Parts: sequence; structure tokens; C-alpha cells
Amino acid sequence: MVKVAMIQMGSIESKEANIKKALDYAKSAVKDGAELIVYNELFTTQYFAATEDPKFFDLAEPDDGPTVRTFYEFSKQYKVGMVITFFEEDKKIRGIYYDTSVFIKDGNILGKYRKTHLPQVPGYYEKFYFKAGKDYPVFNFGDYKVGGIICYDRHFPEGVRILTLKGADIVTIPTTTNFYPETWELELRAHAAFNTIYVVGVNRTPEVFQGKEIEYFGKSLVADPVGKIVKEMDSIEGYEIVDIDLNYIRERRKKAPFLRDRKPENYEEISSIYIESL
Repeated sequence: MVKVAMIQMGSIESKEANIKKALDYAKSAVKDGAELIVYNELFTTQYFAATEDPKFFDLAEPDDGPTVRTFYEFSKQYKVGMVITFFEEDKKIRGIYYDTSVFIKDGNILGKYRKTHLPQVPGYYEKFYFKAGKDYPVFNFGDYKVGGIICYDRHFPEGVRILTLKGADIVTIPTTTNFYPETWELELRAHAAFNTIYVVGVNRTPEVFQGKEIEYFGKSLVADPVGKIVKEMDSIEGYEIVDIDLNYIRERRKKAPFLRDRKPENYEEISSIYIESL
């Protein structure tokens, strides 16, 4: 068993206050036995991509900046795994930015994932801020392996399949959304069922940004290898602890050998067919 904490929250303008609140929730979750803590997307800031404004580039930090170091120290002190997302500025190329998840285990930074699919629709102007990533790494947390995608990535099945084929038992999906509520549960359950894994989707709750309340709907959830919702939160800020039975992955795959029965030699067209712009 792995005890996973979903922490969903809305954020305010002060990054320091957001981090303090996030750590307070984490302390409570650890007291409740949490072994892996997953936050919603970009939780240390408001969701600034709701608008296009160059001033918000000042919120970005390198992957060894104060935000990552703070959660690294917490993970080290409390011997807990964490998945955090933050606004990253590339250390090698100044002025290049990413929406990035960092995977931490007991004070060890295992690596990071940079969001691959970037929306550019009203309220989600991410191409203005972020460069797209391209890799799907999986990280060893000891008795289990974790991979992750971020928010808009969930609308595309390929990333989670790649993570599964690389050995991920748990896929985390930090999110900020009030779009497509009709597919929120459906997509996460489908990812879990098709790949016979656990999916942890953690979504932002309502927040006030530039004087306007934005109704991000929360409803963070864990889906099991059958696609069943193990636990789902409401729209209220807070956290929930979920017990994940890793042995259930093996048992499900005995009955549902979807990975065994794949025919990748028949799928070559998936990377060669392009839809022409209308």
C-alpha cells in the first residue's frame, strides 16, 4: 500500500503565502500517514496564464531556486515523496520557460517533467508563457514508480501510455481547469483503465485573480486500474488521503492483459498521419 495525499487549493498573489499554506496542508497530510503528496498545477502562484501579461515572467524560477529547495527540505525532513509543479526558467537559456513538475523522494530530487501540450484558448494562454517539453520520464520511488503529465496533457492518450510502458505504477496529473468538466472524470478513469495503473488527478479550487473569481472546480480524484474512482474530492480547498494497493495492478493485468496484447507494429500510422489545418 502507498498512502497518497491529494492537496487541492486556490492561490493568492503572494507566493510566500501560497507556499506556507501548501506546507501546512502537507504537514497535516504527513501526520495522517501520507507517503506521496501531489499538488495541483502551479499551486505556488495564481494561475497567471488566465491572461497574457509579460510581468508574470518574473514569477519564474530555476529548478534549483527557492521554491524547489523549500519542498526539497520538507521532503528531506519528513521523509515523504512529493510532486510539485512550478513556473520554471531554463538555467541554460535565459528567457525560456516551462510548466514543470518536479519529483522528490525523501529529500532526493529524482527529476522533472515539462508540460508537453499547451492550450491557447480563452482563459488558458499558455503558449504565451511556456515552451513545450517532449520527454516522458518515469521515476523510481522505491517500491513503486511514478510518472506524470500536466493538465491539458490529459486530453491526449499517448503520454500516459508511454509512461505505463516505461513502468509507471502511478501517473500524477496536476491540473488547473474549469474547462471540459464533462470529461474530467471520464478521461482520468479511461487513462487508468486502458493502462491498468493508478491515476492521481489534482485540480485547483476557486481563486480570485485580478479582481475576478475564477471557478476552478477541484474534484481531485484517484482512479484505480479498473477505472473506478477510489476517492474524489469536492470543490473545497483541502486534502484527502487515499490508499493505493500496488498489488492490484498485477492482479488486474492477469484478467485484462491489454499491455501484453498491444500491436505496436500496426500503429506506425499514428505518427505519420497529420490533420491538415482547415
